[in-house]
Amino acid sequence: MTSRILAVDVLLEPDERMLEQAERNNARLREVFPDGFALDEAHRPHITLLQCFVAEENLTQLCEVTAAAIRAAAIADLQLQADRCYFAPGPGAGVAGICSPLTAELESVQSAVIAAARPFIVPTATIDAFTEGHGNADFDAALIRYVETFIAQQAGAHFNPHVSTGIAPTAYLEEMLAEPFQAFEYGLASAAIYQLGPFGTAARLIQ
Repeated sequence: MTSRILAVDVLLEPDERMLEQAERNNARLREVFPDGFALDEAHRPHITLLQCFVAEENLTQLCEVTAAAIRAAAIADLQLQADRCYFAPGPGAGVAGICSPLTAELESVQSAVIAAARPFIVPTATIDAFTEGHGNADFDAALIRYVETFIAQQAGAHFNPHVSTGIAPTAYLEEMLAEPFQAFEYGLASAAIYQLGPFGTAARLIQ
């Protein structure tokens, strides 16, 4: 029997200082794009360390080794600074986020998580690996490709620590990026592993 494949997100959860700002951004984005997502139990604000595909039979092992790597990093001691907005473009719309500069500490914990997870990573999967699809083949394909290429394009020097805050049309997001940004500091409250949902959201808590 072929094992089921899951799309998972190994992530860090920010403290209340970031959550409050993310909620404000999300409310603004939903005004212009009501079909976007709210920040709720199925869309948890987070900083992704790794997105990947894993066979369900290996999920427990992946959770154990990545949790150990994160515990060794003492994330509760890290203080980050949010310094800009950004968005990841998609077909006609984009996923907006609040970014922080990449620090040596964040790069180190991401590297440790990826190294621990590598033996369990599956190269690709279908949209069935996620909690649900988008009802849009282009969005489905873009999300699958993002997870497939995460290590090559979103890790190491390419790691862009950010908290996704919602969806909006590309033109609106370009205008938002041109606005002044008030920098602020925040910390990390915890770490977790979720199954990914539409638009790469942290949709179902695994551990």
